[in-house]
Amino acid sequence: MTTILLSGALSLVIAMLGTRPAITVLRMRKLGQQVRSDGPQAHLSKSGTPTMGGIIIIIASLIGYVLGHVLTGDPMTASGVLVLFLLTGLGLVGFIDDFLKLFMRRSLGLRSGAKLLGQAVVGAIFAVLAVRFPDSFDLTPASEHLSFLTDFGASIGPVLFVVWVIVMVTGTSNAVNFTDGLDGLACGPVIMVLAAYVIIGGWQYRNDCTRVLSFGCYDVRDPLDAAVVAAAVAGACFGFLWWNAPPAKIFMGDTGSLALGGALAGLAIVTRTELLLLLLGGLFVIITLSVVIQVGSYKLTGKRVFKMAPLQHHFELAGWTETTIVVRFWLIAGMFVGLGLWIFYRGGVAGIL
Repeated sequence: MTTILLSGALSLVIAMLGTRPAITVLRMRKLGQQVRSDGPQAHLSKSGTPTMGGIIIIIASLIGYVLGHVLTGDPMTASGVLVLFLLTGLGLVGFIDDFLKLFMRRSLGLRSGAKLLGQAVVGAIFAVLAVRFPDSFDLTPASEHLSFLTDFGASIGPVLFVVWVIVMVTGTSNAVNFTDGLDGLACGPVIMVLAAYVIIGGWQYRNDCTRVLSFGCYDVRDPLDAAVVAAAVAGACFGFLWWNAPPAKIFMGDTGSLALGGALAGLAIVTRTELLLLLLGGLFVIITLSVVIQVGSYKLTGKRVFKMAPLQHHFELAGWTETTIVVRFWLIAGMFVGLGLWIFYRGGVAGIL
């Protein structure tokens, strides 16, 4: 528990103090967001706002995690390191995307195919490594089973497992990326889901089958370290949100949104709650579905369902203020997280595992 609190606090302080000089440097180098001319007109005033702030989130998360373990003497685990690998690897893909936007003056950055390929490669490497590194109980960071509150059904095999992880990683990282369209909109719900994984990791640790073999225990390799990772990343997001809250002084860019989506996917995989993530991240699912519906409708019928997708921009064009959208979407995200945690808790105490 000390490592969880310490890692989260260190990440928060590092991100909060480190973002201010990052804003200054990015402004001096004129590395500001290129706003699309076909988007909401209110966004034109945001043109030139420093972006790529996700670098700070990644660095703060890594330092907070490592220092938390060093200062408490707790060992780092394969599960924790692999989730941070996913965070960093997808952050690199996002950084390349942001780099092209800023230095090549291409408002859309990487082509969609190239971005998906980068996400898939990182996800595949994570999947291959996640079923290695067994502990003394022969538990690996991930298993070749689908999971909801824990693993269920027969093994899907190594090939399908890699494909499944790639789908999870690309889907979650792009979902957070779609959500990151208004000041603070993505950061708040990500913090809520990460907080849920701190609770889930702690609960699994207290009911770990390798420590207490009892009705409703969990076969998870490193549940407590998953909670440490979640706390470290949440702390970094808290520190960054201080500067990203409306009106934002800096944007996380694809560097941050892809990285955070990867962290959520990684935590779901190592805690054996893959399908539960769909509920915990319900806001991200809704926003992603709005994009799918909009694109599908336009291609099939030539008509648009929403004024603009993702969904937050539809409400902007409908006359909602940015702050109203952000707060209401945060409330929706909180309700999904609360429902997901209730189902997880009820499943645990009832032994539905």
